[in-house]
Amino acid sequence: MFDFIGKRNIFFVISLIVILAGIIATMINGPQFGIDFTGGTVIQINIGKEFNNSDIYDILNKYNVGKDSFVQQAGDYKHEVIIKTVDMPDSERQNIINDILKKYDLKTDAILAVNNVGPTIGSELRRNALMAVVIASVAMLIYIAIRFEYKFGVAAIVALIHDLLVTYAVYALFKIPINSSFVAAMLTILGYSINDTIVIFDRIRENLKNGKRKMGLEELINTSITQTMTRSINTALTTLVTITILYFIGPSSIKEFALPLIVGITSGAYSSIFIASPIWYLWKRTEKGVKSTAKSGLRTT
Repeated sequence: MFDFIGKRNIFFVISLIVILAGIIATMINGPQFGIDFTGGTVIQINIGKEFNNSDIYDILNKYNVGKDSFVQQAGDYKHEVIIKTVDMPDSERQNIINDILKKYDLKTDAILAVNNVGPTIGSELRRNALMAVVIASVAMLIYIAIRFEYKFGVAAIVALIHDLLVTYAVYALFKIPINSSFVAAMLTILGYSINDTIVIFDRIRENLKNGKRKMGLEELINTSITQTMTRSINTALTTLVTITILYFIGPSSIKEFALPLIVGITSGAYSSIFIASPIWYLWKRTEKGVKSTAKSGLRTT
């Protein structure tokens, strides 16, 4: 049986390295917020045929906004282009639209939408996104505290924060813009990760309830993780296969949602096994009389 608790420092260091790398990348490059959060312009045009994103970027580069823009293909046949770019004067935005219409010999009725996202709206979205994560975390902490005990709840929330930071670190390291799809994926990851963690915590409680109190605390936790390992891995792999397929064959809008899910679900499975339970163990063993034996005040109902 693998000693998950005994090797905990190794896993803590691995997580710390990834998170610190994300923090350093943010300090160097700044936060990579997308148009949804910073404000800007969204242009949607029906090209009416297949096209290359590089051609659209060439037009954007002509006005020095290519590096600050995101181009994606949309529609049933990917004949529509959606351009998300920084805020710009009306005249410059119109010039970009005119160049695209001219390049593909289109009329003005090919323009499907031109919308501006103001910086005030972007700031409000950031606040709402943060509030949604905080409310979800607090609600889960309350549930776990009632269902198990508050130490389990705190350990689970720490693991959730770990998953969010790891996912953000990947975005920061690869300079991927954070948009509204990222926030939706974060909330999905919170629900997925907490479910996996609760399964392990529930097995720990069952083992305590079923007469295994004579086990050392480390042995009991290692046994509980081992018993649920197959379930955790199979659930994560099944979900990852599906989402990975969507990422590679789905449209750009799906990829924006699938990428953080892939990272978050992988991190969620990792933290449920290697982070949450060791954190609970470290806190639990500080209780009087709880060092190497599994004396516990867990609720069993």
